[in-house]
Amino acid sequence: MKQHHFEQAHASQWQQLENWLRGSKLKQTELPDAQAAQFPHLYRQVCQHLALAQDRQYTPGLQERLNRLALLGHQRLYRSPRRFWSSLVEFLLLGLPHTVQREWRVLLLATALFYLPLLGMLAAIQIQPTLVYSLLGETQLQAVEEMYDPAAKRLGTDRAADSDLMMFGFYIYNNISIGFKTFATGIFLGIGSIFFLISNGLFIGAIAGHLTHIGYSVPFYSFVAGHSALELTGITLAGAAGLKLGYALIAPGRYTRLQALRQAAEQSLPLVYGVIVLLGLAAVVEAFWSSNASIAPQIKYSVGILLWLLVISYLSLPGRQL
Repeated sequence: MKQHHFEQAHASQWQQLENWLRGSKLKQTELPDAQAAQFPHLYRQVCQHLALAQDRQYTPGLQERLNRLALLGHQRLYRSPRRFWSSLVEFLLLGLPHTVQREWRVLLLATALFYLPLLGMLAAIQIQPTLVYSLLGETQLQAVEEMYDPAAKRLGTDRAADSDLMMFGFYIYNNISIGFKTFATGIFLGIGSIFFLISNGLFIGAIAGHLTHIGYSVPFYSFVAGHSALELTGITLAGAAGLKLGYALIAPGRYTRLQALRQAAEQSLPLVYGVIVLLGLAAVVEAFWSSNASIAPQIKYSVGILLWLLVISYLSLPGRQL
């Protein structure tokens, strides 16, 4: 192929990569998500074009341009690992709150689907205590009562006092598993996410209602106070992300359903990352703080209220724009 035809065939790709690199460098920011997903493919194409230009002995000017693009693309693609930490900080300070504020409608729906069944079941059991057996068996209730017995040395579990690290691993697995199922099943037209939001709300409400009814309020609520803001918010974020997937399939708009699903998945990623962060932090608090019965309930309540205020303020305060 003659150089003229070669340049005509691929000039738009070279210009696109050059524009992305120049714009990213001038703004001192990362590429937008849509560009970042295409960047590796475009970079590999430019590297192939450089090899062809060298093999066919095209003009030095063309080879120099392609070599410069390949070098800059390599630096962008394989930049220093230290950039990861600045990107993480930027995401936590700006990206996650901005996404939550942008997706407030679907988050409000997820919150209603989770908390209304939870509070409804809790209240209903105070009126009709036997209602708890519709969700939990006798063996399960007995185990729950032992975990939150006021005389227990460790709250929330019947484990030994020296197994905090082991229980941290269990809480991480359990929390992330719930979050992932709540998000991923949203692909079934959102029905899966709705199911897990409602079922988890009912289950938690049933346990809270039963323990409240039998007089175990202090050990139970002092246990959940510390990590509830992190864990429950993580679950609702997972539900919101899943509902967004389902809505994209139900109402794709001017896109095909596959295109709408890809777009929704891309927009939901910050929520999913937020779920991982919140549920991971919840596991830390649950394993090393919440279960410690030697800490006064008043202190745990105070810390719990403070964490709720911090989480709500962090996700809802205005002025965070990307």
